[in-house]
Amino acid sequence: MKVTTYVEGGGDSKDLKIRCRQGFHKLVEQAGFPERRLRFIPCGGRDTAFESFKTALKAREPTDFPVLLVDSEDPIAENTTSWNHLRTRDNWVRPQHVSDDQAQLMATCMETWIMADRVALRNVFGAELQESALLPEANLEQYDRHRVQDALERATHNCGKNKAYKKGKRSFRVLEAVNPNTLKQRLSHFKRFIETLEKLLR
Repeated sequence: MKVTTYVEGGGDSKDLKIRCRQGFHKLVEQAGFPERRLRFIPCGGRDTAFESFKTALKAREPTDFPVLLVDSEDPIAENTTSWNHLRTRDNWVRPQHVSDDQAQLMATCMETWIMADRVALRNVFGAELQESALLPEANLEQYDRHRVQDALERATHNCGKNKAYKKGKRSFRVLEAVNPNTLKQRLSHFKRFIETLEKLLR
């Protein structure tokens, strides 16, 4: 079995898509998954990711398992499945014969994953990181994505023009540095993503 993940992110440029792919690969490799059995397809916008996922479902090989990975954008209501969240928020209809595991969410955005690992942030941004500007570690997945992104930018504002956090290349470089074990402890939806990969690949 090989898992192909259609991920929101990477923008429109080839270089940014490469950085996006590398960032996600590095993260899951640190969680113990071999690269040869995982593939990330950066799709740019979330609608494009969903359309690419649906196309892959129609053309999939028997040994390939397509997965959709997008920002939840908004906090996820308790006991709500990923597909139900996407139906309510984006009006996306779950394709036929698709399992719950095939919709995975970054709650509420990729920056939540980054903010969950304070050790990685210190290692990347150094002494100029203003940790007091970060959101509390508890219940990080319940913060609005704009608050998460703004807090990360404020906390790294004094790190210098070429080092402060910014979506794009820099964001994927930081993603490579985070510890998946730390994220599993603090983020239930990240834990679900890793447990899905474990179920499929081990």
